Amino acid sequence: MQLFVIQRILGLLLMLFSFTMLPPVLVSWFYSDGAVMPFVIAFLVTFVTGTVCWFPVRQHRADLRVRDGFVVVVMFWSVLAIFGALPFLLSSEPSISITDSIFESMSGLTTTGATVISGLDALPRSVLYYRQQLQWLGGMGIIVLAVAVLPMLGIGGMQLYRAETPGPMKDNKLTPRITETAKALWYIYLTLTIACGLSYWIAGMSGFDALAHAFSTVAIGGFSTHDLSMGYFFTNEPMIEIVAIVFMFLSGINFALHFLAWRSHGPSPYFGDTEFKVYAIILLAAATLTSGYLYWTSTFESIGESVLRGVFQAVSIGTTTGFTVSEYHTWPGILPIMLLMLSFIGGCAGSTGGGMKVIRVVMLMKQGAREILRLVHPSAQIPVKVGNKALSDRVVEAVWGFFSLYVVCFCVMSLIMVATGLDFVTAFSAVAACMNNLGPGLGDVGSNYTSINDVGKWVLCFAMLLGRLEIFTLLVLLTPAFWRK
Repeated sequence: MQLFVIQRILGLLLMLFSFTMLPPVLVSWFYSDGAVMPFVIAFLVTFVTGTVCWFPVRQHRADLRVRDGFVVVVMFWSVLAIFGALPFLLSSEPSISITDSIFESMSGLTTTGATVISGLDALPRSVLYYRQQLQWLGGMGIIVLAVAVLPMLGIGGMQLYRAETPGPMKDNKLTPRITETAKALWYIYLTLTIACGLSYWIAGMSGFDALAHAFSTVAIGGFSTHDLSMGYFFTNEPMIEIVAIVFMFLSGINFALHFLAWRSHGPSPYFGDTEFKVYAIILLAAATLTSGYLYWTSTFESIGESVLRGVFQAVSIGTTTGFTVSEYHTWPGILPIMLLMLSFIGGCAGSTGGGMKVIRVVMLMKQGAREILRLVHPSAQIPVKVGNKALSDRVVEAVWGFFSLYVVCFCVMSLIMVATGLDFVTAFSAVAACMNNLGPGLGDVGSNYTSINDVGKWVLCFAMLLGRLEIFTLLVLLTPAFWRK
């Protein structure tokens, strides 16, 4: 373990992150909301801390090893959430505790969208902007951004990219050099954000709301500048929901496909990808069932409203964005549970979505089908294929290992949440919503998480981090074998 190299990288990353606290200062000045000082103080504390970490070891330059990459990713996300909480803690509006501040920061950076803040409409614009910016930075991963920058400082980044990028196919690079890959991802991410913001603005949002919601839409985050979330705009501007549906769907697709489609000047890469086709089919089926059930139960007055709200909510939950147009947890029958279960699948690997990822679900189903065939033909050699490509047993085993650890972690955290005094529905859905980086749950966490006690919030912070880093990256640090020389 190269501790000095790790310390140097963390110091540099903290200094870089400190500058993200300056845009809210400009927002505060522009709107004269009186919230400048919390961000200035947070910037200074973060920058000075990063400098103190970096300066003594600034001459220690070496290539990162795989273990170093895991340590940097986990430590940086943990430390980043702490320093990202400073503006919330120092602000008079909202006035929240240390636990709540870290919870809000962790929720933003992991693009979970679970919030402990109510009365959003009355908050300073700078605070609202900062929440959205946290999600945008966390969407593609601050580490991937750093991979594009740090090589210029003499630091290799492939290990960081492998530790941070989600999905079982993550070692496939879009370009020969990892730096160019990271830049390509960010160009696509930035382009989608700009297109989304302009579309929201044309559809009827104010400039501030359009930018804020573009950040959280493309990041699959779900934070909003209003307590009613997207429901704030639904009555007057239904076109806004249509824009949100389109960009949530696009952001849930593997960004490698966006890159390939751009490079080939056509949509053929999408239609040739198995994961994309399954992703589209799942969302289409969920949207159809949700819309039909809402109309059949007369939850809304017209078929048009039932379809629009049903499609919006299915795509929002299915991609783990977490926007709401109404209190979906109060919808009739099986809908709330069905939608929550949909979040376990989540978006595609290589997207900003959460959940287990569509490709893993596809592999699990194909492996299950193979085991059934083996009962009929015990001696047959039956490969697991995705598209026309046979997968190695190593990949299939990794997916099963991920699923097993996912279930175990989910059950343990759910039991802990019940032990804190929550009812089963609230505990189950809170862990599911945080581990899948979804946000809104059922029961007492349908609207926000203010009613959860401090112990429960720390458990849910761990669940968010576990989901964002996809189990293995975090749990590997808890094994004795990782720390042996």
